Amino acid sequence: MEIFGVPLPAMMSQLLLGLVNGSFYAMLSLGLAVIFGLLNVINFSHGAMYMMGAFLAWMGMSYFGLSYWTMLLVAPLVVGLLGIVIEKTMLRWLYKLDHLYGLLLTFGITLLVEGVFRSFYGVSGQPFDTPEQLQGATDLGFMILPNYRGWVVVASLTVCFATWFVIEKTRLGAYLRAGTENPKLVEAFGINVPLMVTLTYGFGVALAGFAGVLAAPIIQVSPLMGSNLIIVVFAVVVIGGMGSILGSIVTGLGLGVIEGLTRVFYPEFSSTVVFLVMVIVLLLRPAGLFGKEK
Repeated sequence: MEIFGVPLPAMMSQLLLGLVNGSFYAMLSLGLAVIFGLLNVINFSHGAMYMMGAFLAWMGMSYFGLSYWTMLLVAPLVVGLLGIVIEKTMLRWLYKLDHLYGLLLTFGITLLVEGVFRSFYGVSGQPFDTPEQLQGATDLGFMILPNYRGWVVVASLTVCFATWFVIEKTRLGAYLRAGTENPKLVEAFGINVPLMVTLTYGFGVALAGFAGVLAAPIIQVSPLMGSNLIIVVFAVVVIGGMGSILGSIVTGLGLGVIEGLTRVFYPEFSSTVVFLVMVIVLLLRPAGLFGKEK
């Protein structure tokens, strides 16, 4: 069976690849949206945190013999703790300044982190084996589904929508949103707003670390893996609307699928289609698809 002259298995495999990429876009852009929406900081070091999550998982398995499942929990936790240290020692002094200062600081952190890992491991990349429980593939009839890629999609969607639910539908999320708009009022109710802000930043970068661990068995673990992805992720955030949680999730998944379809019909254009969509969206709706017009 063919669709527009393309065999169905080839079409579905590219759609799956697009959905996997979209899952990474969604999770990384979600972390950026959480940090910008609640802390008003443009976190350019997000790609470095993604890379660090992958490297920590590789180091835990290679040096200490820990399992993939253990590192799936430990690596994001360590990245989140590093984020807390960064927020408490550096970022918190920039909240009242222009966005440019936070952007420059996090860009400098990116260069520092990437430089450290490049000096130890080079740029060639480290192999990362797929966990034994998720090796192989499942025949769905119309396509062969690699088990690990299916796991990546399910895990990413679960984390993304759980985060959206907590921020948009729970009392904790209401405190977070109120704390960014009127911190003095929230503190009057006995809420420790500075601690809440610190934990929010730590959680945002932990999402990047989690995405890095998920990505490690699919791509080689390299110090440059974050810098190769972060520009696309920023485009996803802009298209969805800066600070929009749901916009980041939906836009990340949608653009991943569009990118996958572009590889089928016009491969030469697949690396730029995201930016074309961004230009069109900004011309028609400058605040983004899910952003609020001021």
